[in-house]
Amino acid sequence: MDVQSKFLKRDAVVEVVQELYKASVPMSYDFEKHRLEWEQEGLPFSFRLPITLFFEPNGQMQEQKVVKYLMLLVQTGSASVGVFNGEDCLSHKVFTAYMVRKKQGKSQIKHLKTKGKSRAGSRIRLASGIEFFENINERVSRHFQEHEFDRIAFSCSKILLPHLFGAKIQPPFEKKDERLYKIPKHLHQPTFEVMLGMQRFINQGELILPAVVDPDDLFYL
Repeated sequence: MDVQSKFLKRDAVVEVVQELYKASVPMSYDFEKHRLEWEQEGLPFSFRLPITLFFEPNGQMQEQKVVKYLMLLVQTGSASVGVFNGEDCLSHKVFTAYMVRKKQGKSQIKHLKTKGKSRAGSRIRLASGIEFFENINERVSRHFQEHEFDRIAFSCSKILLPHLFGAKIQPPFEKKDERLYKIPKHLHQPTFEVMLGMQRFINQGELILPAVVDPDDLFYL
């Protein structure tokens, strides 16, 4: 089925959810994906909610609560860590590492799977990569000591996950931490500007509905 998306700011999302409550629409709430799901007239609807809008696991909205979350974005050779209180950025840090083989454009981690690490350049890149993950986790651990987070907005290349969670300095959360929110958007190299773009994306709501439905029709909202 063809679908369409309508993006809404937090205040508009609150209004729509309140209308759904008033209409007694039977909805289910997915805490992991932070979205509401329901059907009307046999048509599927879903509503990805702003990360700044807190919902209890039972699906009850707590619009007055200020959500504090950590954002962690990791790609080969670069990462961003940010602390957010509602829509305010309290702290941010960008990490970079020499992990890419210049001629092939391949990360050292991927290269090790097939070619080993015998050359000096490979050893330097490998050492840089190890330090890269330890520095990230050290920063994140410090934030966890300073703050109580409601959610962890997370995006990390699958091939890097074992290195992030297997570093000598490990992250202060588990792979299956219930607060983890995997950002449903493709990640480019995570510069500070990219992190702010991700923040704007997850601070919006996204109403996903069948293409045959008029998103401005209040019957469906």
